[in-house]
Amino acid sequence: MEIRRTTEEVEENHVMQITGSNGIVHNMEFMPQAYLRNQYSSEIDIDEDFVSSYPLEDAPLPIFLKFEDVEYKVRNSKASSTNLVKTMVSKVVTHTNSDQDGYKHILKGITGSTGPGEILALMGPSGSGKTTLLKIMGGRLTDNVKGKLTYNDIPYSPSVKRRIGFVTQDDVLLPQLTVEETLAFAAFLRLPSSMSKEQKYAKIEMIIKELGLERCRRTRVGGGFVKGISGGERKRASIAYEILVDPSLLLLDEPTSGLDSTSATKLLHILQGVAKAGRTVITTIHQPSSRMFHMFDKLLLISEGHPAFYGKARESMEYFSSLRILPEIAMNPAEFLLDLATGQVSDISLPEELLAAKTAQPDSEEVLVKYLQQRYKTDLEPKEKEENHRNKKAPEHLQVAIQVKKDWTLSWWDQFLIISRRTFRERRRDYFDKLRLVQSLGVAVVLGLLWWKSKTDTEAHLRDQVGLMFYICIFWTSSSLFGAVYVFPFEKIYLVKERKADMYRLSVYYVCSTLCDMVAHVLYPTFFMIIVYFMAGFNRTIPCFIFTVLTILLIAITSQGAGEFLGASVLSIKRAGMIASLVLMLFLLTGGYYVQHIPKFMQWLKYLSFMHYGFRLLLKVQYSADQVFECGSKGGCRTMQSSSSFDTVNLNGGLQELWVLLAMAFGYRLCAYFCLRKKISICHL
Repeated sequence: MEIRRTTEEVEENHVMQITGSNGIVHNMEFMPQAYLRNQYSSEIDIDEDFVSSYPLEDAPLPIFLKFEDVEYKVRNSKASSTNLVKTMVSKVVTHTNSDQDGYKHILKGITGSTGPGEILALMGPSGSGKTTLLKIMGGRLTDNVKGKLTYNDIPYSPSVKRRIGFVTQDDVLLPQLTVEETLAFAAFLRLPSSMSKEQKYAKIEMIIKELGLERCRRTRVGGGFVKGISGGERKRASIAYEILVDPSLLLLDEPTSGLDSTSATKLLHILQGVAKAGRTVITTIHQPSSRMFHMFDKLLLISEGHPAFYGKARESMEYFSSLRILPEIAMNPAEFLLDLATGQVSDISLPEELLAAKTAQPDSEEVLVKYLQQRYKTDLEPKEKEENHRNKKAPEHLQVAIQVKKDWTLSWWDQFLIISRRTFRERRRDYFDKLRLVQSLGVAVVLGLLWWKSKTDTEAHLRDQVGLMFYICIFWTSSSLFGAVYVFPFEKIYLVKERKADMYRLSVYYVCSTLCDMVAHVLYPTFFMIIVYFMAGFNRTIPCFIFTVLTILLIAITSQGAGEFLGASVLSIKRAGMIASLVLMLFLLTGGYYVQHIPKFMQWLKYLSFMHYGFRLLLKVQYSADQVFECGSKGGCRTMQSSSSFDTVNLNGGLQELWVLLAMAFGYRLCAYFCLRKKISICHL
C-alpha cells in the first residue's frame, strides 16, 4: 500500500509526526514529505506526485541514480616489482583480471539504477569491487573510470557533491569530541544559515533520539587508543553525522561490519526510515542475516567485478530457480548468493549441462561464475537498460535542480569561529598535557641549575653561556618542529572526509589549526624562559628579557611552520618523522655554534636554516658589541665583539634576522597550505 499525503494535509499538520514501519518518528517540521512504499518495483518508479511537490524548503532533492557499463581499473603495482618470484606469482593469481598493459580490472561493466525511497544493497565476496563501485557513485574515484553514471540524468559535477552523504567502513569521527559536540559542530557548519540556532539544536535532538544515541550523547566518540562509545553507537553516530544535513543520496560502506545481528538489524531499520523520508540509500553488505536480506529493495550481486544478478532482492531466489540452481537444504538467501558468486556449489543443485561442463573442466568454480555472468548479460542487463536507462527520464525540473551548486552556508569568518572552537576542544588535552608541562618546567630547572648564575667575565664563561643559548634554540626548535609535523598526517582521514563533503574551506581549517596550536608553542616557551632566564644569570634588564622571550617564541613559531610544511608535503606519519629528523640535523649543524666557518660550497645550507637566524638574533639581543669582559687578564678589558664566539656575528649589525624569521614563518605556512591543498585533493578514503 502506498501512503500519500497531500500538500494541504502537510500544511494543516505541519508539526504532525509520522511513524514508519521501523517505529522511527519523523517530525514534519524538519523532515520532508514522506516517500513511503510497502510495494517495490525493480524499475525506477518516478512518482510524478512526489517530484511535483518538490521543492519543499527542508526536503532533500530527489536523486534518481543510473549507472551503465561502469568499468574501473588500477595500475598493478606488483607488475613493476624487482622480485621475480613475486612478479610471477602475481601474474598467475591475477591473470584473469589484468591486461598486458599492467592494469588490473576491478569493475567490468556494472549496470543498474535506484531512486528515492529505495535501499540498494551491493553484495559480493571480499575483493569483488563493492566498495570501489560505491566510491565511484559518490564521486570519490574519477580516474580510470569508464561507463555512464548520472544523477537525475545529469553526469557527476561539483554541484552533486554536497548532496551526497558517505559513511565509510571505518568510522571517521574526531575521537576527543563527544557525540553531541560532533553533531553540533556538523550542524552549525553544514545546515543552512536560514535556520535559527534553536532549529539546529532541535534537529540535532531529533536525530539523536531517532538513532538511539541518548545514552552516549555526552560520551567521547573515541577510537584507536582513546576510550569511547561502542562500535554500534559509533556507527550510528557516523550515520547521524551524514543524515543531519538531509543528503539526497546516502552511501554506506559495510555499515553492519563488527555489529551483532540485533544491532545490525536495528541499523537497517534506521536506514529504512532514512530511505522512506525521500532519500536514495546504497549500501555495501558482506553477508546479512535472512531478516536483513528481505529488508533490501534492490540487490546487485558482484562476482569478480562482473554483475551476477540485479533486481528486486525478494526476486533473487526466483531468478536462480528459473536457472535450475537451487539450495538443497534450508539456507540463508545471502549465504546462497555468496556461494554462487564465489563458485562454491556445496549443497546446491545445478542443471545437467552445467554439471557436465564442470566435469569436463578442472576449474569447476570458474565455470559456474562464468555461467552466471553470461546469463546476466543475456537475461537481466538488456531489460534493465531498456526499461530504466532508455525509456525513463527524470523530470526536467529535477535535472535543472541537480545542476544548481549550493553556496557556502557560512561566511569565511563564521566558519573560522566554529572550526577554531572545534579544533581547540579536540586538541586541548594535548595543549594542557601534564607530561608536556613537567617536561618543559623540568628541563628549565635542570638547565637553570647547570648554568646557575653564569657569568661573562671570561672567555670560558662566555662560551658556556653562548652554549646555553644554542641549546635553548635546539630544544624549542625540535619541540615545535616535531609537535607540528604529525598534525596533518594524523588528521588526514578526517580532513579528506570533510573536504570531500565540502564541509568548510581548507583555508579556514589551516588557519584554525595553526593558530590553535600556537597556544602551546607560546605558553610553554614563556614559562620555560621565565625560569631559565633568571636562574642562569642572563642580562637582567626588562627590555633584554622581553626581547629574549619574544625571540624564543619567534623561533618556536617558525619551527611550527616548518613542521607543518614537512607534514603537509608527505601526509605520512613515518616519512614525516624521518624527513623532520634529517632537516633538524642539518639545521642544527649549520646553526652557527658547532661550525662557524663553513666551506663556501656548503654555506648555502645555513641560509635555509631558521636555527642559524634564530641563534644570531638571540646573541644580538643578549649581548652588545661594546660590552667588555676579561678585565682581570693581563691584556686588559676586551669588547664582546672581539670574542671568538662572535667571529661570524656582528653584534651591531641590526636586526635583519628578525625580518628573515618572520618571512620564514609566513613562507613555511604558505607552502604548507598549498601542499596540503594539493595532497588532500588527490587523497581518497
